[in-house]
Amino acid sequence: MGRRFVILVPYLWLLALFLVPFLIVLKISLSDPEISIPPYTPTLDWREGWAGFTDFLSQLDFENFVFLTEDDLYWKAYLSSLQIAATSTILTLLVGFPIAYGMAKAAPEWRPTLLMLVILPFWTSFLIRVYSWIGILANEGYLNQLLISMGLIDSPLMILNTQTAVYIGIVYTYLPFMVLPIYSSLEKMDDSLLEAAEDLGCSRTSAFWLITVPLAKTGIIAGCFLVFIPTLGEFVIPSLLGGSETLMIGKVLWEEFFNNRDWPVASAVAVILLLILIIPIILFQRNEQKQREEEGL
Repeated sequence: MGRRFVILVPYLWLLALFLVPFLIVLKISLSDPEISIPPYTPTLDWREGWAGFTDFLSQLDFENFVFLTEDDLYWKAYLSSLQIAATSTILTLLVGFPIAYGMAKAAPEWRPTLLMLVILPFWTSFLIRVYSWIGILANEGYLNQLLISMGLIDSPLMILNTQTAVYIGIVYTYLPFMVLPIYSSLEKMDDSLLEAAEDLGCSRTSAFWLITVPLAKTGIIAGCFLVFIPTLGEFVIPSLLGGSETLMIGKVLWEEFFNNRDWPVASAVAVILLLILIIPIILFQRNEQKQREEEGL
């Protein structure tokens, strides 16, 4: 009974906080928009019992999902979000891997301090950290003032309200999610393997690509998923740093819900986004399961 209870708790958690909200959103996505509160006409009324469910199936249509294919705003937003998320993941990996490698190669007594410095941004509100970048990247911000004072530029650079600012904000925000799993993989690496490779004629560069990178593969894959999945539906960073020119599905979703008050279409957008996210989530879970099996062996 105790083992069944332990298994039951996470399933109840998923049922209450994932499956039930998803079914509610799916139900709204199959409804018709109305000028009312709430702004839709439900096509399924649970109070009517089985008869209501039968009527719902007979009147079932996917008009809101069809509308998403007819308006190029939505598929462009999905493609733009995928492109920004993929590029941000690559940039975060390029920045995060050297940091994780340096932490793993540092003296053991310094590693807890370095680890704390990576985690330290989580002690501050996410919203405050994003707002701080507005003061840094603005035309009169600290970055432009520094570059002008150093004589590197004559006029302020236009960074804020561009896609570059979005990449900076995403890399800064999600960098710990990339560093920590890679550091966890590199910390377990046996340095004698590199020494053996060098003794067999490998250069340090060759040994790095042939031994260090493959051994850090699980951490790299985990870090990429941990960055890519939340970035795909990101809303705050593109809204505050990207301006109106940055097109991401999170912004479109917010505008449909709160500006246009078209809850059925917004729910359809959310359902498609969730279906897109299921693929990397399943791949991430398989990678974690494979890693646990390898560690068990």
